[in-house]
Amino acid sequence: MTTRFANRDSRSPDPRSVIAANALFVKNMAALWRVDAELAARLDAVEDDERLPTEPGRSGMPTVAATTPDGRSIYVHSRYDPVAEAEKLVQPTPVEDKFCFVVCGFGLGYHVRTLHARLADEAFIVAVEPSIVLLATALASIDVSDLIAERKLIFLIDPEKASVHGRLTPFNARMMLGAQFVIHPPSQQLAPDFHATLRQYITDYIAYTRMSLVTLVANSQITCRNIAMNLPAYLSTPPIDILKNRFAGCPAIIVSAGPSLRGNMDLLHEVKGKAVVCAVQTTFRPLMQRGIVPDFVTSLDYHEVSRQFFEGIDDFRGVHLVAEPKASWHVIDHYRGPVSLLDNSFAHMLVGTELAGRGGLKAGATVAHLAFYLAHYMGCNPIIFIGQDLAYTGHVFYVPGVDIHHTWRGEINRFNSMETREWERIVRNRTILRRVTDIRGQPVYTDDLLFTYLEQFEKDFQGLTTTLINATEGGAHIRGTQAMTLREAMDRYCQTPISPDRFGYRRVADFRTQDSGLRTQDLPTWFDRSKLPQARKELESRRTEIERMAALCDELLELLNELKHLTHDASRFNRRLVRVDELRTLVQQNQRAYSIINHASQLAELRRFTADRKLGLRDEDGPERALNQLARDIEYITGIRDGARYMTDVLDAAMTRLDAEMQRGRGRTRDEP
Repeated sequence: MTTRFANRDSRSPDPRSVIAANALFVKNMAALWRVDAELAARLDAVEDDERLPTEPGRSGMPTVAATTPDGRSIYVHSRYDPVAEAEKLVQPTPVEDKFCFVVCGFGLGYHVRTLHARLADEAFIVAVEPSIVLLATALASIDVSDLIAERKLIFLIDPEKASVHGRLTPFNARMMLGAQFVIHPPSQQLAPDFHATLRQYITDYIAYTRMSLVTLVANSQITCRNIAMNLPAYLSTPPIDILKNRFAGCPAIIVSAGPSLRGNMDLLHEVKGKAVVCAVQTTFRPLMQRGIVPDFVTSLDYHEVSRQFFEGIDDFRGVHLVAEPKASWHVIDHYRGPVSLLDNSFAHMLVGTELAGRGGLKAGATVAHLAFYLAHYMGCNPIIFIGQDLAYTGHVFYVPGVDIHHTWRGEINRFNSMETREWERIVRNRTILRRVTDIRGQPVYTDDLLFTYLEQFEKDFQGLTTTLINATEGGAHIRGTQAMTLREAMDRYCQTPISPDRFGYRRVADFRTQDSGLRTQDLPTWFDRSKLPQARKELESRRTEIERMAALCDELLELLNELKHLTHDASRFNRRLVRVDELRTLVQQNQRAYSIINHASQLAELRRFTADRKLGLRDEDGPERALNQLARDIEYITGIRDGARYMTDVLDAAMTRLDAEMQRGRGRTRDEP
């Protein structure tokens, strides 16, 4: 870090004030360099004489003037008493049960310092400030080094969505519990468009994190069950490693099920062998029924209803299924083509890294995201998206022919058309509808869930050198992509045949048998049961560990309930607390079993996290606080105990499946469908 002192002339301020300002600046910058070196470098590049000149208010505290976009000069803070003005600004701000405060306009920071004095220990402030010069002036005027060093103050200075997401990601959980905006009026006059944009970005990001967390909590148990039930396939099928950069430099087409797909699906007949076609599971059957055979299909959905996407297909034609282990095992069991399941940390916990280790991809928010990650993993370039509307193009939700349309067919008549059912599907989401800009710059409706997926794509695209083309010809604009028609993309990128050798790895007659006459020495073994006996032993060990954990939780609950009646008897309370601490230590020592149970008890984890933060907000002590802490602990341990019982049932079912798969492999030359 470089320290610079202002040049003095006849109008220079008192040297003592210059020295004091630079001392403040150095102190703030020393903290900032440790937590945000990029911003610190930008601030350090501001010369001292480039800072805005401050002037003392009547109270003696400095204020500063700045120029609005229309050329007016306004004071950023009161010329009389900036501190009193700051107190008046933040006093109405509700601070109870909130842990994130977004201050739109930093100014010289008086209101930020005043706000922080009212907040709980774990609360933090996001300061939105577009002027790097004003921010440098502020850091030479007010001491916020402690807030910076403790990461209780972060700055957003760029109107870039990716930058906003990157800086907010470490604070997701606290933001989800409650965020409050604080508007600094003079700052709004100085940069109205910037602040409007950043407010929208932050609001969207909070909605995105909340939706993601709710999904994680709601699906935690079925995720654990699916992974455990998929262990026979996970351990028997080849890893995705065989696909790493296999199609480097080849174009890929990601086929999603948005309504715009109907306009160009049939063009895919022309790209067979000239592009790597990756279909999401909802498009698989419509494509196959039209004679369009994709090269890959992706699956990650939890529910067994996903199996219907593959029913009615007799010949899978060598289409390679790439799935996350959390996908419904009904899909994996039913699929009769080549299968690769991705690496999964929960599978590692269950059977150990030596058995479970394999290549993986980033976890996909949707099958379309997974298809994109797969294409990128295989080295494809460009990657072309079709059917990726992420909006209600033409006021419909699905491309014609998807499975939900077959479900609705019995209800269709001249008074209730398919279009009506589509519109009803959209209207049911009226409370979460929002408008975005489509590929033609016009407004189009989407909803919070689809918008979350759009946000994820735009985060994924940041910093990639791969050419990304949105050939959907409808739907929401996706930042980071080039828009063109599918015909244009095909004519430009999909004219050279891909060598058949690149697809040769999957040549095998029956993907669930060990005696194919087509297999050559270098081809993968598509269903190898050799790891299953050892996996069975590992699951037995996990079950024993988790049963032991459940017993510890039962004893803990008995003690915690006893302590509720001892809060006014400190001596007896403390004696019983010794055993509670011993049991907690035993729980924590069995880290693997504890982690497995936590995966199935995400709701308990969320409730404990929330309760801990709310306890920190309460100004209470003695028996009242002890009772609240006990209530928190009882709820949490009950959730852990229930999670342990759930996991023992899951492991029993998983071992039964392993037994059946090992029996199927003994003395058999061909697997049953």
